[in-house]
Amino acid sequence: MASKSPGFYQQLQQLPLFAQQAFMAALCERLMPNYALYAQTTGQGDLHTLRTVLNLVWEQLSVRGASIDFARQAEKLAECEPPEGDESFGARRALDTVVSVSSILDTLQGEAPEAVLDVSRTSRAGVRAFIELTEGEEDAQKLALLIRDHPLTEDENNFQDAVLDAASQPLDAAALKALRQLGRNEGISNLGLSLEE
Repeated sequence: MASKSPGFYQQLQQLPLFAQQAFMAALCERLMPNYALYAQTTGQGDLHTLRTVLNLVWEQLSVRGASIDFARQAEKLAECEPPEGDESFGARRALDTVVSVSSILDTLQGEAPEAVLDVSRTSRAGVRAFIELTEGEEDAQKLALLIRDHPLTEDENNFQDAVLDAASQPLDAAALKALRQLGRNEGISNLGLSLEE
């Protein structure tokens, strides 16, 4: 039974590359508090560099023809990753943020047709993992329902829909600014976490 409108991921892939990059950048903004919390609580990572790289992405999107060496930025970004041995939940979510920003850099340096899907799925997967961690439900079926009906899942779906809608409009400077603001989500991450707490 096919629905009349193309599915979310199909719409995402149909966006022009520029709009896909804006979509990813907005999702990265919303992932940022997860990284910030990890850096703050563990003293690991490099929030300043990560923030700077994402700011440069927005600059590239806003200022046509801005010449930014994204290969160099990708090298800097690699240094923001949590230590390899850190398997903690916080480290994994921090890594999600770095990998997602890295996906945008891939698209700015050349072909990365799956990048936009990867970033969307990474954000959703983080929400699922958080619900699994916090709800502690062993029964797989019950857990699946819990995740499906969880307020964070609904929030994530609504958020990504809103960003997709915004990225589907003509993206002038004002629209990009609004999209970035939307992504910042008042400092609350996809896991409902913020540094203010």
